[in-house]
Amino acid sequence: MIISPPRFTYRSHLNTLGGCSRYCHRRRFLGGATMAQSADRNDNRELRARFDDIYGQYQRLRSGMDDVQRSLGELKVTVQSDDGLIRVTVGPRGQLLDLRLDPGVYREWQPDELADEIVAVTAAAVAKVTAEVQRLMGSLLPAESGALRFLKDGNLGTLLSRQDVAWRDNA
Repeated sequence: MIISPPRFTYRSHLNTLGGCSRYCHRRRFLGGATMAQSADRNDNRELRARFDDIYGQYQRLRSGMDDVQRSLGELKVTVQSDDGLIRVTVGPRGQLLDLRLDPGVYREWQPDELADEIVAVTAAAVAKVTAEVQRLMGSLLPAESGALRFLKDGNLGTLLSRQDVAWRDNA
């Protein structure tokens, strides 16, 4: 007669361990989770922490964007001619908001000269407001972004170009 080794069934295995399998002991030791579940929870915690960090950065960026938007809405630059007879005020897009001419300007300037001086003073005001817009937007945009480069050079091609082409051009 051949004697075979005893067979362990699930039920006999439970009885040997006092009514629970090794898996149950492992689960109880890990706080009710298997090692795989515990690893997944650790990964989830890390992902959640990373998400919270990115969301915090987004909130700060969004808050900064609101501040910039408000500042841009209120932005005005006023420039005077050297003799103080012409004063020009422009808005954030360089639009002429106000033009003040001292009454003495008509005695000092010929009409063509006056027109040229108004254009020059307006161009100086536009240059100043553009620099201020660049400074405000520079706090939010990467230095070599198409949008910031467009603010600097006014070239629509830089705004619409692909970033890899823009990087290649700068190299």
